Amino acid sequence: MARLPRRIWSDQDWERIRRGYEARDMEERWDVFTEGRVVFVHRSWTGYGIYAVTFAPVDGGWRIADAVVERDPERYGGTDDAYDRVMLELVISAVVLGEPVPELRSELVELMRRQSRPAGAPHSTSGPGADS
Repeated sequence: MARLPRRIWSDQDWERIRRGYEARDMEERWDVFTEGRVVFVHRSWTGYGIYAVTFAPVDGGWRIADAVVERDPERYGGTDDAYDRVMLELVISAVVLGEPVPELRSELVELMRRQSRPAGAPHSTSGPGADS
């Protein structure tokens, strides 16, 4: 992953992240577990590992020092580092920590819009899905 999330998670956040998260029903898409300082993010339905993220202590808490993303198209269709950076931070912040993170959700929606537009197509702020 070319760019990593810049967020610094507090020691309390890191303790919650270390406990992981298990999807409770079919609507939830992610399982998260930790071994040492590596956080594994798997798809709940398939069990496929999508992200392996190494955290490191820094002044003020913990930061992602390294991340590996699954690029086998049979396991994960993602190929965009910017999308994966936002999705990874969103899973940790929203799913594991339960934070609302509206700015990350907006950024993800915008990235998805860009990916779905043909190359060179103008940017639109209205139309189907603009309010998602």
